Amino acid sequence: MTPVEITRGEGPVVLGLPHTGTWVPDAVMARLNDRGRGLDDTDWHIHALYDGLLPGATTVRATFHRYVIDANRDPTGKSLYPGQNTTGLVPLTDFDGHGLWDSEPTPDEIEARRLTYHAAYHAALQVELDRVHAEHGVAILYDCHSIRSRIPFLFEGPLPDFNIGTNGGTTCDPAIEAAVREICEQAQGYTSVLNGRFKGGWTTRHYGRPAEGYHAIQMELAQPAYLTSEAAPWDMDRAKADRLRVHLSDILSKLADLAPTLGGK
Repeated sequence: MTPVEITRGEGPVVLGLPHTGTWVPDAVMARLNDRGRGLDDTDWHIHALYDGLLPGATTVRATFHRYVIDANRDPTGKSLYPGQNTTGLVPLTDFDGHGLWDSEPTPDEIEARRLTYHAAYHAALQVELDRVHAEHGVAILYDCHSIRSRIPFLFEGPLPDFNIGTNGGTTCDPAIEAAVREICEQAQGYTSVLNGRFKGGWTTRHYGRPAEGYHAIQMELAQPAYLTSEAAPWDMDRAKADRLRVHLSDILSKLADLAPTLGGK
């Protein structure tokens, strides 16, 4: 199994998909406990939700599951949210704080997974961002995520439908942040927040260098916006998904339209 799937487009927008993969090597799966083998913290169907929304977009998708190693965590293991409950580079617990492993990975095993999977994903993502930047003079990374709306271990109360992350406005041009926020706020029947509980993961923070023409923004969707329920078998609700795709399409199209105004070619 290749750790990364790439669909190359000619436009200025790159979609990052670090958490939709469900592949777990047999040796790793054998060490997960029953809870871990459920893979509950997957960003279920996000690659299908965004599929075809922006002609010309490039997509970079991790095929491995985040329990193997999390492609949206700092490779040093440093916490993205110091002082708050979160999960690590190789999660030892799920989002509810329950252990995942019958036999936890050793530091050497974590390093081997980092080199095999995490590094491979980010090498591919960097190549595509650099290619797009060379072509357009600008690259816009839109990092695609989803999560259950109620997880007391991680946050109080329900999440809004759209959770926009720019690490306090540091990872992209203000015009990108404002445009995405406006579309989300005007989407009838949905709620949104900017830099709430989710401010952008390591991917957004690492690649977002607006002064150099690399812009990054994270979208964390609450799963009730497109799933039938927030439990196995994690089925997508086609009617909900179709309504949501209209707004996601608007966002991606707006980002593509903005690219030439950001100092690009």
